[in-house]
Amino acid sequence: MIGRLHGTLLAKAPPQLLVDCAGVGYEVDVPMSTLYNLPAIGQTVTLLTHLIVREDAHQLFGFGTAQEREAFRALIRISGVGARIALGLLSGLSVNELAQAVAAQDAARLTRVPGIGKKTAERLLLELKGKFGPDVGQTPGSVTALGHSDVLQALLALGYSEREAGAAVARLPADCGVDDGIRQALKALGKA
Repeated sequence: MIGRLHGTLLAKAPPQLLVDCAGVGYEVDVPMSTLYNLPAIGQTVTLLTHLIVREDAHQLFGFGTAQEREAFRALIRISGVGARIALGLLSGLSVNELAQAVAAQDAARLTRVPGIGKKTAERLLLELKGKFGPDVGQTPGSVTALGHSDVLQALLALGYSEREAGAAVARLPADCGVDDGIRQALKALGKA
């Protein structure tokens, strides 16, 4: 089993990467969230991986964080959800957003991801309920860890995407209030 790759990033052709590890080039499919956080071509990259062996192919999937890989593994265990759908979900939603959608049983949020219909979204919510613990998708400073959902909602109302707003709120200190949090997040978004 290949659990991790560490090497030189040779090519990016979304959703696939080519990573050179000691002279061997590995083709790795990654979600867009991982792709956005990769270094430039020619730089060193480390990816956590999941290998799927089928009768006709060996497919290697890479992830920037352990939470992404665990979410991918939880998704592919669901009947009718293959690796492509799981990769699409993790490209359209962060792990934190997926965990929030499951906790709120929000099928509409999942159906915004291309390739996810209403029935698939409902099955995902049913199968994933209780599988995401309270710490899944949370990093120190994440939206749910801090309870800054009011700041997040304010940024969304101002027209920022969920990804932009979530990233800005994730950088807020734990002890800031809503007003100060909005100010700091807007300042961070203005510099981005």
